[in-house]
Amino acid sequence: MVGRIMAAAGALVLAGTGGTASARDVVASFDWLSYEATGEAASVPDGQFQNPVIPGFHPDPSIVRVGDDFYAVTSTFSFFPGLPILHSTDLVNWRLIGNAIDRPTQLDFSGLGTNRGLFAPAITHHDGTFWIVNTCIECGGNFVITAKDPAGPWSDPMWLDFGGIDPSLFFDTDGKAWIVYNDAPPGEPRYEGHRALWMQQFDLASKRVLPERTLLVDGGVDPAANPIWAEGPHIYKVGEWYYLLTAEGGTADQHSQTIYRSRAVTGPYTPGPFNPILTQRDLPAGRPDRVEATGHADIVELDDGTWWGVFLATRPFAGQSTLLGRETFLLPLRWQDGWPRFLDRQEAVPMVLPKPNLPASAASQWDRWREEFDGALSNEWIGLRTPGQGTQWTAQDGALRMVAGPAAAGSLGKPAFTGRRLRHHSAEFTTHLTFTPERGGDFAGLLAFMDESHFLTAGKQRGRLVVRMRTAPDQDASGVIIAETPLTTEAPIELKLAFDGGTATVAWRSAGETSWQAVGGPINVEPLASVHAGLFTGLVVGPYALSPG
Repeated sequence: MVGRIMAAAGALVLAGTGGTASARDVVASFDWLSYEATGEAASVPDGQFQNPVIPGFHPDPSIVRVGDDFYAVTSTFSFFPGLPILHSTDLVNWRLIGNAIDRPTQLDFSGLGTNRGLFAPAITHHDGTFWIVNTCIECGGNFVITAKDPAGPWSDPMWLDFGGIDPSLFFDTDGKAWIVYNDAPPGEPRYEGHRALWMQQFDLASKRVLPERTLLVDGGVDPAANPIWAEGPHIYKVGEWYYLLTAEGGTADQHSQTIYRSRAVTGPYTPGPFNPILTQRDLPAGRPDRVEATGHADIVELDDGTWWGVFLATRPFAGQSTLLGRETFLLPLRWQDGWPRFLDRQEAVPMVLPKPNLPASAASQWDRWREEFDGALSNEWIGLRTPGQGTQWTAQDGALRMVAGPAAAGSLGKPAFTGRRLRHHSAEFTTHLTFTPERGGDFAGLLAFMDESHFLTAGKQRGRLVVRMRTAPDQDASGVIIAETPLTTEAPIELKLAFDGGTATVAWRSAGETSWQAVGGPINVEPLASVHAGLFTGLVVGPYALSPG
């Protein structure tokens, strides 16, 4: 179905075997795709930065410092390529330099739901080698991969013999390495969400865990309160203390970050006197610039002795609803009496605050871009599930030529679809489309995808422009028609899909014209929000073509 993935000049070319479609294929051609944030940009004074530092679908951030450079990785679940590697020198401006999972031979996501696959990677560095330890849900379990260059290539997975999720790797000063992770508690769980944090020693030479495991935390900070989902653990050695940083409360509005410490790496670990050290669950819902679901943090120390941490959070447009998914934020850590904290009780996450004392990176260009499809696609482009062996699309010579496939967006197949993350509440995607449908079900246009049960499509069908939305698994796998209009031309068209909070609009025009024609009215897309779709992902938008056959 999908073509081979071929590395070229540090980017991805997605092409079919031989790179051309057969005579029987239905092909859509996208000459370009542009993105523009349309909301009013906040003014950021000199010497300050704005959160989030990595906007759009970038959950579960992990970070490592190597000299003057910082590298981050985030979760991608069943999207491919997976595990984006981002680089920065100032912790504020980040640039994508590669994806750790970029070869179909590394992992197989075939047939997996969107919310399966790669959960919570953790990146570290030791003796000239970068390490990522990670979990592939329903596709192999826990594994480790390595690279000399964080941009890649990364090794094939080396599988690890332990259960659970969210592993992270800690290199101690005595040369030993340890993996700490979330798993079931000893004995029967006392309640839904009762989890524990465990540790096993990791043999660097064989890349295997030693069999003995140690219980670090059972339940959470206050076991009597039945804390849920202790997860995402990291260990750091600061002076004579080992600190255990972990999330708690689930990844929705009750999410939080907690801290423990011990004199020995294997414990016992004592929770700090001030916990959680990061949460927004104790703040009023009506506050301005509302940030929710804070947690799953990772921290680094700078040369000036300050500490900073990245963590995930959401920016809802209403209630807990956002189309952006969980994003990556940055805050300084404060130390008090030997314990770190991000925020005091009932302190809101600041959206603008002073930058770290670091050399500046080039400014991140999140608010606008235009892809001309005149060569290899950048690492920003992702699709659903692992590629197979047939032709699906080629990007070259000023066009993305996509072979319409039989897999609908709502299926567990491999849809003919590639896209990029929505990064702003108000933004628009625009493309130039050439497509001649041959059968009534043939379709090509734009897909805004949250998961296989939550998406919006807008595009060309025979004789008309059609908008479909799917908000439940019992609806048609192609979505339900919510708007349509006769198409008065067979010539190429331009198509625009715009978002503004919980509302979307679709418009089209003949190529070369200046005025847009609406397809239906404003669309309520709040039902597509991540809170209704498992909370894990954010909207990915891009070219899509379907031919049911």
